[in-house]
Amino acid sequence: MRFQLSPEQRQFSASLHDLLGGADTAAVARAWAAGDHDRGLKLLRALADLGVPALLVGEEHGGLGGTAVDLVVAFEALGYHAVPGPLVETAAVAPAVLTGDRLTALAGGELLATVVAPPSVPLALDADVAGVVLDLNEGEVAGAGITPVRSIDPARRLFRVTGTTRPTAADPIAFDLGVLAVSAQLLGAGQWLLDASVAYAKQRSQYGRAIGEYQAVKHLLADVVTQLELARPLLYGAAVAGDTRTRDVSAAKVMAGDAAYLAARTALQVHGAIGYTAEHDLGLRLTKVRALAGAWGNGSFHRARVLAGIR
Repeated sequence: MRFQLSPEQRQFSASLHDLLGGADTAAVARAWAAGDHDRGLKLLRALADLGVPALLVGEEHGGLGGTAVDLVVAFEALGYHAVPGPLVETAAVAPAVLTGDRLTALAGGELLATVVAPPSVPLALDADVAGVVLDLNEGEVAGAGITPVRSIDPARRLFRVTGTTRPTAADPIAFDLGVLAVSAQLLGAGQWLLDASVAYAKQRSQYGRAIGEYQAVKHLLADVVTQLELARPLLYGAAVAGDTRTRDVSAAKVMAGDAAYLAARTALQVHGAIGYTAEHDLGLRLTKVRALAGAWGNGSFHRARVLAGIR
């Protein structure tokens, strides 16, 4: 059995990086955090043109009928570029819940969704721009009232949702698909942090030498490489898992979260005081990693799931 991405998946990843690399996603994220959605929604429409929200939607509804591996490929790129918006909820979770015309609208980029799943997901992401609010425990939330809640990551705009629910038949894997997508975002963010740290270490000089020449800095960065490379096969392995999906998805979330957290801590150490400035793009990933590490279940929750899965 070969565990490699197909040529089509590699091309899809390259297309996403080409689009997002030229989209100034840092400026988009800052505007989104300030409540200005115009640039963000335009970017989400461009992602819809590439098929991101259609990945897990069946072809009969205008989707691509893709796999969980395709989802991971997409969200690793989205995490790398810190794209804001309810993408996990729209592209990963909602296709396992919605039906009919709304599924078609979702695949075409005409509908955004947000999700709650208490207790692990108590707050809805970007509920003010979502056309549908889903509660994975109860059903669709009708007449939703939303109250903003402060987030550690300003670009992840959280809301408390109230309203009546209409029962829906959510696929049991919907929650795991959300966890899988967030794990991929974490891995992508960790990779960006590593790349930025390596680039800065080559550029920044101290005592007449680039700081990247010092063994202490090399060892810090090498530890990050190791952790990211250990997390990646767990993530993709979880995407192809069958009966062990829940256990493997949780293991991937723990490893991706730990690797991204190490990358964030190391990046801040390598960059020094400049990393604390709001103007530097590093800050966008530092807060993103901290928020995503606890999103869709924290480390303790997922370690408990892994333990239950191996007993």
